[in-house]
Amino acid sequence: MRAMTRRPEKYRGAGEAVAGDVSDEASLRSALEGCDAAYYLVHSLGDADFVQEDAAAARSFGRAAADAGVRRIIYLGGLGEDADDLSDHLRSRREVEQLLGEGGVPVTVLRAGIVVGHGGVSWELTRQLVAHLPAMITPRWVHTRTQPIAVADVVRYLVGVLEAPEAEGRVFEVGGPDVLEYLEMMTRVAEIQGRHMFVVPVPFLTPQLSARWLSLVTDVDLQTGKSLIDSMTNEVVVKDDSIRQVVPFEPMGYDQAVLTALGERAAERREAAGDSPRHGGLLARGARS
Repeated sequence: MRAMTRRPEKYRGAGEAVAGDVSDEASLRSALEGCDAAYYLVHSLGDADFVQEDAAAARSFGRAAADAGVRRIIYLGGLGEDADDLSDHLRSRREVEQLLGEGGVPVTVLRAGIVVGHGGVSWELTRQLVAHLPAMITPRWVHTRTQPIAVADVVRYLVGVLEAPEAEGRVFEVGGPDVLEYLEMMTRVAEIQGRHMFVVPVPFLTPQLSARWLSLVTDVDLQTGKSLIDSMTNEVVVKDDSIRQVVPFEPMGYDQAVLTALGERAAERREAAGDSPRHGGLLARGARS
């Protein structure tokens, strides 16, 4: 297994680190040489022109994969109904699905909503809001429904579709067992940590103001915050659970996913402080969902 990164000298994860950059097609050809399958877990949400950047990167990756003889691409995209007025973020995810396959390599797509796991930007936004604000001004998007999924379960689906020949070229929707409003998600995180969160609804809080507010109370940058807020107006709920027949298992519930993420963060902080070694499995940090 290879892990493509722009900074292989700093990589400490599983597999062999190889240099590659989705904006440099020559580097992709070298990194993909000899590979049977490739996971595409990349997007540039923090850049103002992320739609164009992601489109160009997907085209390059699809061409390089075809030239290298890759037989399958597996892509982690985003949930959302095509009939809805999708945000730029979610429309870009759909576009990437198509562009990755333009070179002729079959693409398997997993569409997910909020991925709950330590280090993920959507989870960090949730955790930091709860940690920093005993009282919260909430815009209308907090009542949008989503279907969060634990990062470990996303990894399990990603691995499972690779081993299932019937998954080739198909689109799947993945989620945990709980369908929640964003406000419910934050409230449950507060309760798990023994906190009480006081909520003040403000219907006129615009996405731009929401993003500026998030950048003040969390370490999520303004552009990423705006892109995420724009997407939070779209309901992201699983409508087709056919993935359950291809990769059968019971995903963990939201509360357990939260406890796992909090535990991973605590373990990392202990390790950084030198208190104890960290023992753990695979932690996927690629696509920021």
